[in-house]
Amino acid sequence: MESATAVTALAALAHDRRLAVFRTLVVAGADGLAAGHIAQALAVPPSSLSHHLGLLEQAGLVQVRRAGRSLIYAADFAAMRALIDFLTEDCCRGLAPPAESACQPGACQ
Repeated sequence: MESATAVTALAALAHDRRLAVFRTLVVAGADGLAAGHIAQALAVPPSSLSHHLGLLEQAGLVQVRRAGRSLIYAADFAAMRALIDFLTEDCCRGLAPPAESACQPGACQ
């Protein structure tokens, strides 16, 4: 991942409402959620939600597809993993930590 891509993704997540939307989509899994469901679940006005979803989509963290008249949003798990890998890339002197563990101080000794 390029630094500019990581900065864009992190900037998109650096807002409490967008972070809540993204976390909701992560919990929803690959099937995603309709925009109306997200708005209702988070008590976000549709126009505000549209703005936040647009920024998350532009940052490459969210994918959208049409299902009939609904727009279904889903977290892009590959992009999320790439961002996590970018952030932890050098934490263990160049050795990537196992996927199931966080990079803890002393973990790679």
